[in-house]
Amino acid sequence: MNEDNLRKIQAITEAALLAAGKPLSVDQLRDLFEEGERPARQIMEHVLVLLEQSCQGRGFELKKTASGYRLQVREEFAPWVGRLFEEKPQRYSRALLETLALVAYRQPITRGEIEDIRGVTVSSNIVRTLLEREWVRAVGHRDVPGRPAMYATTRQFLDYFNLEGLDQMPPLSEIRDLEEIGREIEKNMQAEIEFESPARNTGDDGDDSNPDNAPGQTLH
Repeated sequence: MNEDNLRKIQAITEAALLAAGKPLSVDQLRDLFEEGERPARQIMEHVLVLLEQSCQGRGFELKKTASGYRLQVREEFAPWVGRLFEEKPQRYSRALLETLALVAYRQPITRGEIEDIRGVTVSSNIVRTLLEREWVRAVGHRDVPGRPAMYATTRQFLDYFNLEGLDQMPPLSEIRDLEEIGREIEKNMQAEIEFESPARNTGDDGDDSNPDNAPGQTLH
């Protein structure tokens, strides 16, 4: 394939990733082309390498996640990009981060098991938020009285936190406590806006987060 064709495929790929607002797989990118002009998988992967190289020194980058590739603002430019938005992203509650961290590291895990580890009741609002965001899902039921649901993380969780797989999360042995696990998970967010999660925790956990205004911006 000549250089002009490669440049055209690269431009089409860049345009598609800018418009999609979500990760696209190699096959999804190939399907943008008519059958007669569809690039081979090896060619498409080469084009993605070229696109990644072309992003060097620019304000955005090509990032691979569990679902595919996306163009996103580089993390170091988040403080400036964040000023474009009138409403500042609300903080994630410590309770939500701890719950999400336990699901990520101990999956599959039941709500009762999370409560046993944390020593407090897990708010229904937290479970609902995690399910609605599609960061966790029920993957079965524990074979004990009551058959409680077991929860695990999803592909959307990996995509949102810029992970290709769970093996990219910080080793549990390097984390001192659950709150720190939550902070480490959030470090993998695209174009992260720095914040501290609330440190207070009493009884039945409330959820003071607003994930629809979460830090980070995908280019679209």
